[in-house]
Amino acid sequence: MSHLDIILAGVKTGTLLLGGLITYFSLKAYRRTGAEALRALAIGFSLVTVGALLAGVGHQFTSLELAHSVVIESTLTFLGFAVIVYSLYVD
Repeated sequence: MSHLDIILAGVKTGTLLLGGLITYFSLKAYRRTGAEALRALAIGFSLVTVGALLAGVGHQFTSLELAHSVVIESTLTFLGFAVIVYSLYVD
């Protein structure tokens, strides 16, 4: 494992932890208020977080090439951000 692999694993772990916290607090706020925007926000951040997780796991623990991992992560990040933008417009 190279130094870059270790750094990548560390950054992905940080992304997973912070994304998980944002998702948790968004869901907690949704349950407290019932606001659909907060539910959409939680879904959006969970998609971004899952994308980072799948890309990291796919690259480190399977034979998936880095380019394929990046495509998976980018797709889920795009979808997550689309849902987050939607959450900003929903009443």
